[in-house]
Amino acid sequence: MNPLRALSAFVLALLSSTALAAQSTPPHSAANPRTVVLHAARLLDVESGRLVSPGEILVKGDVIAEVGPKVARPSGAEVVDLGDTTLLPGLIDAHIHLFLHPGAEDLQTVQESVPQRTIMATLAARDDLMAGFTAERDMGTEGAGSADSAVRDAINSGQIPGPRLRISGNAVNILGGHEDAIGYNPEQHILPNATYANNAAELITVIRQQIKEGADFIKIYETGADSLVNGRLSTPFQYSEDELAAAVREAARTGNRVAVHATGEPGTLFAARAGVVSIDHANQLSDETMRLMREKQIFAVPTFTIAEYFAEHARSPEVAAREQQMLDLHAAEFKRQLAAGVPFAMGSDVGPFPHGTQSREFILMVKYGMTPLAVIQAGTLNGAKLLGWADRIGILKPGYAADIVAVPGNPLNDIAVLEKVSFVMKAGEIYRK
Repeated sequence: MNPLRALSAFVLALLSSTALAAQSTPPHSAANPRTVVLHAARLLDVESGRLVSPGEILVKGDVIAEVGPKVARPSGAEVVDLGDTTLLPGLIDAHIHLFLHPGAEDLQTVQESVPQRTIMATLAARDDLMAGFTAERDMGTEGAGSADSAVRDAINSGQIPGPRLRISGNAVNILGGHEDAIGYNPEQHILPNATYANNAAELITVIRQQIKEGADFIKIYETGADSLVNGRLSTPFQYSEDELAAAVREAARTGNRVAVHATGEPGTLFAARAGVVSIDHANQLSDETMRLMREKQIFAVPTFTIAEYFAEHARSPEVAAREQQMLDLHAAEFKRQLAAGVPFAMGSDVGPFPHGTQSREFILMVKYGMTPLAVIQAGTLNGAKLLGWADRIGILKPGYAADIVAVPGNPLNDIAVLEKVSFVMKAGEIYRK
C-alpha cells in the first residue's frame, strides 16, 4: 500500500475512534438536549479570580446553563464527579501552527505534500484539544494554502476532533523578507513559506484571495531577520505604516482583522499605529508602542515557549547561546511591558515543538513576571477577545459555550497543573475524562 494512503487510513481510524469516544452517550435532540452536571472541588471565576468551592456546572446541550457551588440536577442528568480538581474555561492558544512539526520548517514545506501535511494537522488539532485547548488561532499554513479552512470546517462539522479555530491561511511576506526561502540556490526558485506581497496594492490582492479561500483573519510578517547589537534588538521592518494601514482597512471591509509577526522597532510601532489586532512575539517595544497598545487594546502575544525550545534544541552551542540571549532580552522587556499595562494573550507558537505540550507557555509567563491569575486570564478571557469570541467562550457563565476543562489541585497556587489537564469538554461533548 502507498505509504501516504496507509497513513491516511490509520489517521481516519484513529480520529473515528476519538469521535466515537466523544459520543458514547445516546443521541439527544434539540428538544431534549443532553444534560450534564460537572462537580469538582473548586471552580475558578476567571473574571474576579474568586474560587468557588465546591464548584458545579450544569450543561444543557452545548451551552452552560448554571454555575455555582451547587446547581440544579434535572431528571436524567448525567453527573460527572471530577474529585479534587479545579474547573476552568477551555484554554485558548492564540498563536499556533497546525501544519508544522518539530524539524526543519523550511524543508517540511518542500519535502512534504499538502495532503500529508493536512493529515498531520488533523493529528495536531486532536493533540491540542486533548491538552485542554478548546480554541486556537492558527497563524499560517506555511505553504499549505487553503488546507487550514478544510481542517477548520471538518472540526466544525464534527468529522474530526479539534479546537474551535480562527485561521489565516498562508502568512504574507515581502520578497527577500523574514519568511522567504533564503539560503538556497537561487536558480532553483524555491518558494517561500508565505505569500508574496510587495506593496499596498499587492497586499490588498493577497488579502482578497485569502478571504476567498476561507481565512478569517490575516497574518503579516512585519519584521525580520532579528539580530542583537550591543544588547538591543535590531530587526528591519517589511511594510511601512501606510502599507499596513491599507491591509487593516481591506481586512476590515469584510469584518476581518490583521495580526503581525513583529519583534521590534520600528515595525511594531508601524503596526500599532495601523491598528492591527495583535503584535505577536513583541520581543522589544518602545514606550510609544506600548502606550498605543494599551490605549487601543492591541494584544501582545509573547511566545516564550518556542524561544526556549529553540535555545534547548539548537544545532550548535553558538546558536544556543544566541537564542538564550534573545530569550533573556525578551524576558526583561516583558517586565517593562507588564508595568506599562500592555494587554496580553497567551500564544505558544506550537508546531515547531510538539503539539499538546504548549501549556508550558503559562509556566514561562509566570516565571517572567505575570501572576497565575493574569496568565490564566491571558489564556481564557483575553484569548476569547482576540479571537473575536468574547461573547461565546473564555468564561464559565450561563449562555456561554460549554468549553470546560479540569486540572488537578489549584492553578492559582501552582500554574504547572495546567500541563496536567484531566478533563476536556468542548461544546458539551466530553473528549477526555
